[in-house]
Amino acid sequence: MLTLPGTLYFAGRSPAWGGAIAFYDPASPGRVPCRAYLVTPGQFGDVAAQEMYRRPDADLDLTRVLATGRDRLGPGRYETLLRVGALGGRPVLTFTCATGLAGADLATPTPAYLRTLAAGLAESHRWGPWRAAGYLATRPGAAGHWRVGAVAALLD
Repeated sequence: MLTLPGTLYFAGRSPAWGGAIAFYDPASPGRVPCRAYLVTPGQFGDVAAQEMYRRPDADLDLTRVLATGRDRLGPGRYETLLRVGALGGRPVLTFTCATGLAGADLATPTPAYLRTLAAGLAESHRWGPWRAAGYLATRPGAAGHWRVGAVAALLD
């Protein structure tokens, strides 16, 4: 079970989800449970391009992120690449926004988005509904808008 130092928070608005989406800030305190997939550089680039609303037909140049741990490809959501560690001798990469939690326009995630994240926590970390709800409802952006019991009710 992989966890990273930092904070998961909700900000912005996704046209697909109708509410806020999750971002990762490695500089903020806390731990973020996550999941790693073994993918090729081309597959990683394809997923990143889709999340950046770019055409997924060009390979990303990963040279800078692999060398320095960070590369900013643009100002938008998910356009900052991060090398957050290594697993089995391979680099662990992710993408997030450049502003981090301190500069975020926090917003509330939708029930469908919270269910999807909770399903990932259940599958990858074996978290039950109440543990997942306790985590998600207390993340910046969700906190103050979602109660733990209300999130848990979505998951039953």
